[in-house]
Amino acid sequence: MKTAQTTPTTIDEYIERFPREVQSLLQKIRKTIRAAAPAAEEKISYQIPAFTLNGGGLISFAAWKKHVALYPAPRGHEKFKDELAAYEGGKGTVKFPLDRPIPFDLIGRIVKFKVKENLERAAAKKMKR
Repeated sequence: MKTAQTTPTTIDEYIERFPREVQSLLQKIRKTIRAAAPAAEEKISYQIPAFTLNGGGLISFAAWKKHVALYPAPRGHEKFKDELAAYEGGKGTVKFPLDRPIPFDLIGRIVKFKVKENLERAAAKKMKR
């Protein structure tokens, strides 16, 4: 699905590489992440859109031919176990098929969960010092 061969340097550049209907979904995912983690910083990491918080990785997303993926996904956490079981993906990945509605509310809840984990990890790090 990607049309350009150069590595994007911004999320906007990444999104511009896709057909309009996919661009719209990617922008909505980006806005969902921004709403759930307003303090997160945007960047490109491993050639895909990523968000960081407190200097650590928070969440990334990428578009593929037949799906949009979110990384890392809390597949092993009881809170999301049943909902994420409905989607393919690896241990830390969830794939949302492009031919089905994207669950933006679920994405927002995952991001909020990841923010909480990130803040707890940052606080624990400070306590060790």
